[in-house]
Amino acid sequence: MSGTITAVARLRAAAGGANRWVVLVVLCLSLLLVALDATVLHVAVPAVTEDLRPSGVELLWIVDAYPLICAALLILFGTLGDRIGRRRVLLIGYAIFGIASAVAAFAATPDILIAARALLGVGGAMIMPATLSILRAVFPDRRERAMAIGIWTAVAAVGAATGPVLGGFLVEHFWWGSVFLINIPLMALILPIGRLLLPESRGNTDGPWDVLGALLAAAGVLGVVLGVKRLGVGHGLLDARTVGPLLIGAVLLVLFVRRQRRREHPLIDIRMFARATFSTSVGCIVLAMLALVGLELIAVQYLQLILGLSPLETGLRLLPLTFAAMAAGATGSSTLRRIGPRAMVGWGFVLTAAAVLLLVMMGQHDRPWLLTTGFVLLGFGLQTTLFAAYESMLSEAPQEHAGGAAAIGETSYQLGAGMGIALLGSIMNAAYAPAFSSLPGVPASASNAASHSLGEAYQVSDRLGGGAGETLRATARHAFVDGLHVTLLVSAGLLLLGALAALKLPRVMDCSTAEQCPRPRRPDVSIPASREPVEATGSGRAAH
Repeated sequence: MSGTITAVARLRAAAGGANRWVVLVVLCLSLLLVALDATVLHVAVPAVTEDLRPSGVELLWIVDAYPLICAALLILFGTLGDRIGRRRVLLIGYAIFGIASAVAAFAATPDILIAARALLGVGGAMIMPATLSILRAVFPDRRERAMAIGIWTAVAAVGAATGPVLGGFLVEHFWWGSVFLINIPLMALILPIGRLLLPESRGNTDGPWDVLGALLAAAGVLGVVLGVKRLGVGHGLLDARTVGPLLIGAVLLVLFVRRQRRREHPLIDIRMFARATFSTSVGCIVLAMLALVGLELIAVQYLQLILGLSPLETGLRLLPLTFAAMAAGATGSSTLRRIGPRAMVGWGFVLTAAAVLLLVMMGQHDRPWLLTTGFVLLGFGLQTTLFAAYESMLSEAPQEHAGGAAAIGETSYQLGAGMGIALLGSIMNAAYAPAFSSLPGVPASASNAASHSLGEAYQVSDRLGGGAGETLRATARHAFVDGLHVTLLVSAGLLLLGALAALKLPRVMDCSTAEQCPRPRRPDVSIPASREPVEATGSGRAAH
């Protein structure tokens, strides 16, 4: 028994002193699971459709319930963690995520799977901002925090990119529920480890928690993200089911901002957006994610439908992007110290734009070296931008509002992803559809159906057969590649706009204050047996 107590004490000491990097490992494992779950289902959709037979609306909600609910609740749980304790919110999120994964894995109906995916979104919304805000408390030295954030952002990229590969492997060898089942043993392991090793921290607890404000933020973000996602799947801006959520969400967010300005103890200090570094960093996160997710979606379609690769082969082709992102995260801290936030974010955007312009050379036939080079540059450039933007945003925010700042960053991440699918998807469709206006020998109804998507064009051409089917298929392939080129050019333009926006960031990494770059000391975060929380005093020590 005494040996067990000694081992526990050693683990707690490891989490508090020079080995605060152990805490980072736990936080990164948490983020990896959430990032994996955001993309692992994509390649399992055909198997889910065959087994559960969901309607078109049900299938849409099976895919979208997780990101919608997660995005909507980030601010709510991020600010709640500031108030009641970030570690407490994180551990509850672990439990919810594990339970929801079990329900999703064995769901017998579409409704149960949708509910489980929504519950996964609740767990994800508790985990994501908590990991970043705890990281902010554990690493008060900005130079060390920069290195930690580099690892954190690289893990997020690894999870998002590995999801399709892992999902493709599991679906090919087991059943679709296995993509959720893998979460359960991992959560069963990380929950007790997190309870043992993670320090508690919270922000300013003065005044009551603004429940109404939290609900306004959640409903507002949900409306905006839902409207953006509907645009992304082809619904018109004037469609009542698109413009309605957008307008309602925007109004609720305006009311939220006005309420926060009036309150003595707001959930989020709106004054942070008056700081050029904070607001510019948030905008750069949105632009970077807009480019990344939109381009990845189109790249996956190109690899599968034009080059004919399987889901697993497609995931493997995207791995160079992941490895490049890992390299950018690993070297990000030293790069930031050498060249500063402005140059790092700006040149990251420029490098990404160059990669996108290189990918314009993609055509009807496979060019592996071109794709690999483009994906490497794309992954390195975007990860460089995301790293410097996240680090600048988090360092600019006061520690007492770390949870709210992390939630804003993650909400920007989700919103940028949704906007990327909507904007680049709309541009792709606008460039693709006109090719089917008049095809000789092809019925008008078949041309109209084929103009919706490349996948549908293949189905229609197979049904037609003969010369008409071949004409339709060849037209669809050429139209898709032409639309891809137009989309890539627009994306490159947006990335260059991001490089211009980065000019508002500081030239150098500010290490002038004791809070940002204190002298080394031991420990940075102490974890006493009483488990008292680390208050937001800027010192990073436990309050007694």
